Parts: sequence; structure tokens; C-alpha cells
Amino acid sequence: MATYLDLNKELTAEEQSIKEETHRFAAEVLRPASIELDKLSPEEVIAEGSILWDVFRKAYQQEYHTATLPEQFGGVGLSPLSRHIHAEEMGWGSADLAISIGVTAFPFASAAMSGNPDLIKEVVIPFSQDREGKYIGCWAITEPQHGSDSLLIGTEQFHDTRAAFECTARRDGDEWVIDGQKSAWVSNGTIATHACTFLGLDSSQGMAGSGVAIIPLNLPGVSRGKPLNKLGQRALNQGEIFFDNVRIPEHYMIVQSAGYPFILDNILAGANAGMSALFTGVARAAFEEALAYCKERVQGGKPIAEHQLVQKKLFDMFIKVESARCLSRAALTYNATTSPPATQYSIAAKVYCTEAAFEVASDAIQLLGGYGLAKDLPVEKLFRDARASMIEDGTNEVLS
Repeated sequence: MATYLDLNKELTAEEQSIKEETHRFAAEVLRPASIELDKLSPEEVIAEGSILWDVFRKAYQQEYHTATLPEQFGGVGLSPLSRHIHAEEMGWGSADLAISIGVTAFPFASAAMSGNPDLIKEVVIPFSQDREGKYIGCWAITEPQHGSDSLLIGTEQFHDTRAAFECTARRDGDEWVIDGQKSAWVSNGTIATHACTFLGLDSSQGMAGSGVAIIPLNLPGVSRGKPLNKLGQRALNQGEIFFDNVRIPEHYMIVQSAGYPFILDNILAGANAGMSALFTGVARAAFEEALAYCKERVQGGKPIAEHQLVQKKLFDMFIKVESARCLSRAALTYNATTSPPATQYSIAAKVYCTEAAFEVASDAIQLLGGYGLAKDLPVEKLFRDARASMIEDGTNEVLS
């Protein structure tokens, strides 16, 4: 199955197979479902009987949810390069569903990395063995008053007492007690079963005094807001989570303040690299749609792809897609095997690739003319989906 020319001539048979199999899944499952879900209200997206749950089941049956788990706990053991190839194809199919499926592993992979045998038995193994989409994770970091400022590691603001998380945890014997709110931008927020939750432990240290806990969301005191109604990425469920005197066992607090900056740096490197890979796929999807249209649309007696100005625009779009893949793949593969990571490269990749996706999608709309604005064609959805990417996982301005 042809997708794009990979300039890496040393791809293994396994890596080539992952590329082809993931592309097939993206084309046959993700893209049609995302187009259908895009038309629905946020409540309808997550309703019983929604195609969303079919997507989750099919993804879990392919073991995509275990892509970031260690092999000893049921992970599929993808190499860093395979992870990039997989993520780009998922993003090509559907940015919103790719993010939803990708973030679902976050609390479980984090629990696995803690090494705590009880937590692994109680949380990680059931998730890795799930083939029905019963266990769904979310990353609960953003708060109503704290967004990208939670990521300012290495700056004086990271230690500013005015910038501490307002969702907090306090120790009570052999338990932690959680109180506060996470904002409506938590991906999978209203459907998740478990949250990787970032919490204030010592406000006198600002954000540096934070910790990370795995919180089962069926515990007493947990409640949810309504799903968020958004411009783009409408198949990605997002919504508020509230904690009112929620108690978790001591070993569910996997990171305390002393280790928090190191963990946050690693998470930032991994998440930004992952976003860059996904939105390389979005940029590629928009370019391919524009190229196909320009070869068919006739104006002035010939296909518009034969007009020089159109050719120049297509060529510039092509350059952005290829350079996005190059930077993104380099950042992801390097940081996946390096500690501490070179986080600035993941940030650069996230910023460049998301902006490239937005620009290429915008140019695709322009090349399609009025048809580019039509809901019947995918480019306007790609444009809306790409717009959100420059805000989520840290606004590009703050990251830069």
C-alpha cells in the first residue's frame, strides 16, 4: 500500500508493515468515524451506541492502546521509529481520535514506570489485557486558572507561589486526599476510567511543589462536567473533572515534589514529540487532498495543477510536510532513547509541525476554492482540527 516515499531506506520489514497496517486502520476506521462524529453534538459523540465505542474496541483489538507500555507489562514493544510511523498514520486518519486513543494509555504507562508492583497489578495489567475499551485514561493537568503556565519548567515562574496548582493533595495516614477541579480541556475527561492527575502538594514551591497521582475515576467524590463543544477535533471528548475529598491509597501517588521537575521534563518531551508526529500526518492529509483535487479540477482549459502558481503553492506545501516529518521523527526517536531528553527539540517539533499543519490545511482550502469550505469534503475539518493543535499541550507561544 503506497502512502508516501520514505527517505529512510533502512526501514525494517516490521516497520514497513506497521506503516501499512496503521494506514489501513486510519483509512478504514478512523477517518470515516471522525467524519461521522464531527457532525454530532458532544453528548451524542459519547452516547451509548456511538461509533466512538466501536473505534475504541477496534483500536484495543489491534493493541494500539499498549503502544507506550513496557513489553514486560503487555506493551507491543514498538521501536521509537515505529512509534513515529504509527503516530503519523493515526494523525493522517483523524487527529481527534488519534489523540483520544493516544492519551488513553497515559495513566497506565505512568503507573508502569513507577515500578510499584501493587499498582501494576491493580491498574496496568487490566489495561494491557483489555480488548474492549473498558479502561480509558486521561491526562488531568489543566485547570481553570492554570493552563500553559504549568509547563514553565526551568523558569522563575515555575517556583512562583502564585502559580501553584489549585487542585491539591494532602496526606492523611496511608492515604492521599484530593480536592479541586481540572478544566474542560482534559482529553477523554468525561469518559475516562483513570486519570493521571497533576496536583499541588506544597504551594510554597509554586508549580515545582507538585506531584502526580493515578486516580480511578469511579471513587466517591469524583464528578464530571458536560463534554466540551468545540470548533475542531470534535470526536475528541474533553470535559471537566471535580474532586471532592477523594481518597486514594498512598502508592497511587507516583511522583512527589522532589522528582516532579524531572518527570515533567520527560513528559513534556514525549507529549510534544507525539503531537508533532500526529500533526505531520494532518499536514500530509491536507496536502494529499489538495494535490488530488488540483489534478482533477479544470480551469482555463487544463487541470489547475498545470498552472505555475498552483504548482508553486503545492510545492511549498510539500516542503512543509517533508520538513515536518524530518524534524518530528528526529526529535521523537532521539528523546525516546535519551535521558535527560533534549526537550527543546520536541518543543520545536511540536511548534513547527502544528503550525505547518494549519498552514497546509489553509492552503488546501484556498486551492479547493469554494469546495474547500464545504462540509462534504475533508479539508475544512483538517483546518479546524489543526487550529486546536497550536493551543493544546501548551500554546505554541508559551512553549517557544
